[in-house]
Amino acid sequence: MESSGLIFLSSTQQGNNISKLAEIVQNATPYPTNSTVSEPNYILPWWQQLIFIALFVVMFGVAAGGNIIVIWIVLAHKRMRTVTNYFLVNLAVADALMSIFNTLFNFIFVLYQDWWFGEDYCKFSMFISPCTISVSVLTFMAIAIDRYMAIIHPLKPRLTGRIVLTIIVGIWGASFLLALPSLLYATVFDIPDEKTNNTVRTVCYLLWPDGASNQSTADMAYNILLIIFNYFLPMLTLAGTYARIGWELWGSQVIGETVPMQAERVKSKRKVVKMMIVVVIIFAVCWLPMHLYFILVNIFPSIVHSKNIQQIFILIFWLAMSNSMYNPIIYCWMNARFRQGFVRFFRCTPCRQSGRLVGHERAFYSTRLSSASEKYDRNGSLMQTQMDSLDDTTSTPSVYRMHPIKQRIRDDSM
Repeated sequence: MESSGLIFLSSTQQGNNISKLAEIVQNATPYPTNSTVSEPNYILPWWQQLIFIALFVVMFGVAAGGNIIVIWIVLAHKRMRTVTNYFLVNLAVADALMSIFNTLFNFIFVLYQDWWFGEDYCKFSMFISPCTISVSVLTFMAIAIDRYMAIIHPLKPRLTGRIVLTIIVGIWGASFLLALPSLLYATVFDIPDEKTNNTVRTVCYLLWPDGASNQSTADMAYNILLIIFNYFLPMLTLAGTYARIGWELWGSQVIGETVPMQAERVKSKRKVVKMMIVVVIIFAVCWLPMHLYFILVNIFPSIVHSKNIQQIFILIFWLAMSNSMYNPIIYCWMNARFRQGFVRFFRCTPCRQSGRLVGHERAFYSTRLSSASEKYDRNGSLMQTQMDSLDDTTSTPSVYRMHPIKQRIRDDSM
């Protein structure tokens, strides 16, 4: 292999193989060594760089901005503070951290094959990725378990705010421990020019006690551990859990007569479960190519010498990172309350303030959590009323109140 050849080594999975970054090393010699390179043939044509930069900048803006808005919607509006929504905030925090502190930095590394940000940030970048990915999958599992208990065992006590906070702290603690090896063993290595001996570029990788990441048994074991615990095991668990929930909501028959309030509650639960199933499926699809790439490269190392492998890997990397931007879009699309929150955020300017609530704003600030409409006759006139009831995602009972409304407002809140 010529010294200018492009080689994708198994430098580190960095949390579900996020940092299997390209490295150019003379004659494929493992580093650290005194390897040298003569010319940067790994630099892509300018028009390809421009396309990739545009893709990543758009993705970064949507992911970071969208997840920050999701956090604002839940925390700034009391009626959005439910068990499921608190878990969604935790998921949004993880996705925002991934987007802000990891995605663009690693994209630059992938694109130019040069780490510009120093050893300290190399360690942090290597750490934040597996940490946030672990937070995401553990949060998915917490939401699935909460939905399972609410739907399969509705008479059992629901999670309280204190328990939810404890679970979230536990999720971050477990994720920190799982990502700790990346923080401990990440380092940088300067590759010198063969003529001047000056540094041509710098790589960020994991240097394990038994050797560099591309020749370390510990690195292989760690990557396999991350794949199992951050992808395959959670996906199998979520598939089984949501299959059971789906059977309960869509496959089982209700004994006796169904009252309107019961039908509304089942409809609301179905909407929440549908949304979470879509979120999990998108996650699985986005990360599957990255895992397949890691597996194939370790079984067939010659893949790293394939033509256009750098462009292919950048696209795989973009797909995995883009998962962070889809969740806010899904919430806005499939949940009326989040949709109303997004609309209000973009309309929230002093000149647009009005004392009159219209359409979506009325629904967003309605005191109800789930709707049950009934008609009753008062003084000879027919009037539609709405009752505030305990939503299937709240953890504490609410006071039932009756108040008239002029029209029925769609409710698919959580």
